[in-house]
Amino acid sequence: MSRILVTGSADGLGRAAADALLSAGHEVVVHARNEERAAGTQGLVDRGAGLVLGDFADRDVVRRIAAELNEAAPLDAVIHNAGVWSGPAVMPVNIIAPYLLTALLRGPRRLVYLSSGSHYQGRIFLNGIDWQGDQPGSYADSKLFLTTLAAAVARLRPGVLSNAVDPGWVPTRMGGPGAPDDLELGHRTQAWLASSDDPQALTSGGYWYHQRRQQPHASVLDENFQDRLLHTLGEETGTALA
Repeated sequence: MSRILVTGSADGLGRAAADALLSAGHEVVVHARNEERAAGTQGLVDRGAGLVLGDFADRDVVRRIAAELNEAAPLDAVIHNAGVWSGPAVMPVNIIAPYLLTALLRGPRRLVYLSSGSHYQGRIFLNGIDWQGDQPGSYADSKLFLTTLAAAVARLRPGVLSNAVDPGWVPTRMGGPGAPDDLELGHRTQAWLASSDDPQALTSGGYWYHQRRQQPHASVLDENFQDRLLHTLGEETGTALA
C-alpha cells in the first residue's frame, strides 16, 4: 500500500485517479481548491481519503500545503493533476505550483505530471513569461514547461521515478462533453505510474499516452533548456530544486 497525493481531485481525471487508487487499497490524499470544490471529494473522504484545501494560484498557499503534508505521514507518490485551461491562473497553477511542491515535499519516490498534447505547440522562450498570473497565460507553454520539469527531475533525481502523462482530450469539466478520448483510459496511466510494480511503470523520464511511451517536444529532453527552466523557476519562486 502506498500513500499518494492527487492534486486537483474534486472532479475529472484527478477524482477518477484517486477513486481507482482507493479501490486498489492505497492511502490517498485528495486536494480541492476550496470548501465548495471539496464537496466533490466527499465520497472519497468518506472512504478514508485525507483532504488538503488550498488555491494553487497562491504561492503562499502552496507552501502551506507542502508544510502540512511534510508534517504528516510520508508520501510515496504525487500525481500533479491540478490544472487550468485559460486565464491568469494558468502559469501559477500549471507550473509554479507543481514546481514548488516538487521542491518542497520530502520523500515521494514517484512523481507524475499531467501534461497535454498541447505541449507540442508550446514555446521555449522563458523571458517575458508572466509567472505571477497578472495576465492570461498560454496553456501550451505551461504544459511544455511542466513536461520539461518532469524530465529534469528524472535526470537530477535518479532515485525518483518522474514521468509526464498526456491523458488525451477527455470529457471532463476542462475538456468539455464533446471530447473524443476515453475518460477511463485518461486516468489509468497516472494511477499506474504512481503505484504499479509493473516493470514499465518502474521507469523514469517518460512521456506517456495510454500506458505507452511517446516522443515529447524535442526541447523537453534538451538538458540546457531543462537547466534554464529550473534556474528561472528557482529565481522566480526563491526556492531551488534540490
